[in-house]
Amino acid sequence: MPNCTHCSAPMPVHTTICKYCSTRNDVDLKGIHEYTVTKPDSERICPACSISMQTINVAGDGKYYIERCDKCMGLFFDPAELEALIDKSVINVFRIDYKGLDKIIKDRSRQSTNIQYVKCPVCSKIMNRLNFAKRSGVIIDRCKAHGIWLEGGQLKQLMEWRKAGGRLLHDKRVEEEKKRTSKKTATSKRTPFQSPYDAGTTNLHNTDLNNDLFSTVSSVIFNLFK
Repeated sequence: MPNCTHCSAPMPVHTTICKYCSTRNDVDLKGIHEYTVTKPDSERICPACSISMQTINVAGDGKYYIERCDKCMGLFFDPAELEALIDKSVINVFRIDYKGLDKIIKDRSRQSTNIQYVKCPVCSKIMNRLNFAKRSGVIIDRCKAHGIWLEGGQLKQLMEWRKAGGRLLHDKRVEEEKKRTSKKTATSKRTPFQSPYDAGTTNLHNTDLNNDLFSTVSSVIFNLFK
């Protein structure tokens, strides 16, 4: 759990504001990466505060440029940048901590239920709300064309989820789902058993054909005993 940069008190799970001294902390990037603030190529507006965001060069290697609001500490990632940053930041995770993941998801469930849809910082269209990796418990806002918005503190939550083996569990479930789908597809392609009576146009369950057959047999029997 991170501590407040001003008073060193433990930071709450669901906010970047210290409940003891009210200081807003950059708990997402501090201690995870070195970064520099650069001039943005184009203005992107924070969907929560409606002000221009900073462009952050994470690790200073010119590879990860993300936008951050200096007021609410929200972060905006271009497509695939968030996953790449998490993969680079959290490595050597080889087991799934099921108890830890259960605790993380329970903590997330205590977050505010006040749902608010926000606009994409690039195109200003309303973004979709999604549970990251379906079951992480971290609800993100996503514009399919331009990227993902995280509220202040959510990147830290995703790092904790990844360290507890959340990505391993997600990949395991995806693989199991693929196997189930493949098995269902293979089963549906098998030729079902077909009775000889079902072939062609003959159908002994058809009333009209049954009546014709009965008439023919009756006629033969009648002729035999004339």
